[in-house]
Amino acid sequence: MMRRSDLFLIAFMLICLQSAAQKFDLQGNRGARGIMPENTIEGMLKALDLGASTLTMNTVISKDKKVVLSQEPYFNHEFSLRPDGKPITLKDQKNYNIYKMDYEDVKGFDVGSKVHNRFPYQQKFKVYKPLLTETIDAVEAYVKANKLPKPEFSIETKTIPNGDNEFQPEPAEFVELIMKIVNAKKIAKRVTIQSFDIRTLQYLHIHYPKIKTALLIDEKIDFEVNINDLGFKPTVYSPYSVLVGKGLIDRCHAAGVKIIPWTVNSAKDMKYLINLGVDGVITDYPNLYKKVLEEL
Repeated sequence: MMRRSDLFLIAFMLICLQSAAQKFDLQGNRGARGIMPENTIEGMLKALDLGASTLTMNTVISKDKKVVLSQEPYFNHEFSLRPDGKPITLKDQKNYNIYKMDYEDVKGFDVGSKVHNRFPYQQKFKVYKPLLTETIDAVEAYVKANKLPKPEFSIETKTIPNGDNEFQPEPAEFVELIMKIVNAKKIAKRVTIQSFDIRTLQYLHIHYPKIKTALLIDEKIDFEVNINDLGFKPTVYSPYSVLVGKGLIDRCHAAGVKIIPWTVNSAKDMKYLINLGVDGVITDYPNLYKKVLEEL
């Protein structure tokens, strides 16, 4: 028979584990890219069902200044079909430049029916690239209807180097178009703007200092150098997962910056990084986290 002190200890441990799980930021990459077409409303809702606390989404701008969910400012040949149902080639994909199209034309492309060779287990169905506004509305309605916690939104400004005025507006306009929506939807406290392009983060920091920021990193450059180039401490430092070690985690935490690596797509890697002490992970497979928790 258990002593009362043992029961109190078990209860305390369960509370601690639950608290740790709640603080850990499980970010569904482009929704749940490994399972559903990326950057779609359906993918975002699936990520919520799988327990994602943050929805990461990429944004580009159309010719008529709409904020559109998309990883590239053009239609990626890997999974896009033209309005007539024909595939897009690698050679031609940049000719389908979203910044040169009105959104009504963008909406005619199918980004969910074609088998994605790198993600063969995605559910397949016809779907379009949604607007940021309708995505937020759909997510907010879904969590209310299903009594789920309100998620965070991590919105990336997708830019091509030297692509200003050809594939994207200049940083100030890009940020203003996003922030107009964020403020209109009254979700500013739940939004992080992330980017590899430090110009958008620098503009945001000056003009919207209360908005959380995440610096995306894909090269092996010292943390201190990247922060110095940025000019301020972001809320989150988000490096490519293979660049993450205990030393980097410690330097981030010593600076008061969270570290959330991308893209963590195996239970083994997720468990390893959690044990190292990361504050969250960005993953194409948010369903992995439950399995990892059971093993920790």
